[in-house]
Order: sequence, then C-alpha cells, then structure tokens
Amino acid sequence: MKRTLLGLTSLGALVLGIFLLQQPDVTAAEDARLAAVKQQFVGHYELVSFVSFPAEGGEVDNNYIGHIMYDEHDQMSAQGMPKDLPARAAQSTTNVSGGFAYWGPVTWDIAQNKVTHHVQGSPTRGSWVGEDNVRYYEFTSDGLLKLSIRDENGRTTGTLTWRRIGN
Repeated sequence: MKRTLLGLTSLGALVLGIFLLQQPDVTAAEDARLAAVKQQFVGHYELVSFVSFPAEGGEVDNNYIGHIMYDEHDQMSAQGMPKDLPARAAQSTTNVSGGFAYWGPVTWDIAQNKVTHHVQGSPTRGSWVGEDNVRYYEFTSDGLLKLSIRDENGRTTGTLTWRRIGN
C-alpha cells in the first residue's frame, strides 16, 4: 500500500511538474499579446464621432469634439465637449457646461477586447472619481479606434470613434 501510494504521489508530482512547465509558454504568449495591445493604444487621438444608441432604436450623433491619450505607463486622459458649447456659452449669462474630462490608470482584458479607465480625477464629473469607465475596443482596418459603451445587459449604448494624431 505504501509503495502504491508513493508511486501515485510521484506520478502526480511528475504530471503536475510537466503541466507547470507548459504554463509559462501560455503566460508568455498572453503577456506578449497584452504588450502588443498596449503598444497599439499608446498615442494621442482626436474624436471623429460620438454616437449614442437609444433603447428605442436608431442612433444619435452627439456632435462632440475631443481628445484622448494613452501613454506607455498605462495611464490615460480624455476630454470631450459638444461642438456648440462655445456658441451656447456666448449666448448665456450663466455658466454653461457639458462634456467630459477625466484621467487615471488603464487595464486591459484582451480576451474580451475591453479597456477599463480607472477614474482618478474628473473636474466635470465628480461622481466618476473612483469609478471604472469600461470600454470595448476595436481597431479598424483604416486605423481608427472605436470605444463602445455597453449597459448592464451588454447592449451597446454608445460608440466613440477616435483617429490617431501625430506619432
């Protein structure tokens, strides 16, 4: 009995050892893929369009302008506003606001094509601080970055399309 148990234990250890030796290859491949995705994000982008998709159907062009930046240290910042905000402000005697501005660290889930902006600061949306802005990403064949917003049911409620500027 002792010999059989020892034999099974040794066999189990051998199988576990072989399994563990194979894992670094998978992890190394995943790490390389993650590094490639991160590198693809690094840069400055201008907003091409911001479209919302209401629950009742159709799409709404939010008519926004903006910029987003991702750096090589896994940090991001984004700013956007309605194109007509300056004109509306010029016609008003009160403070006119609108848009978004925030920054913070970024994490990726490459299996789900998901990038998460962990909001550290936002002068325009104080309630966002400490929250996560989850976006589902797609790089198009013509070099655009599409970031989609989904609701709790997985329905896409908006898409921001960005074009890289500069290097």
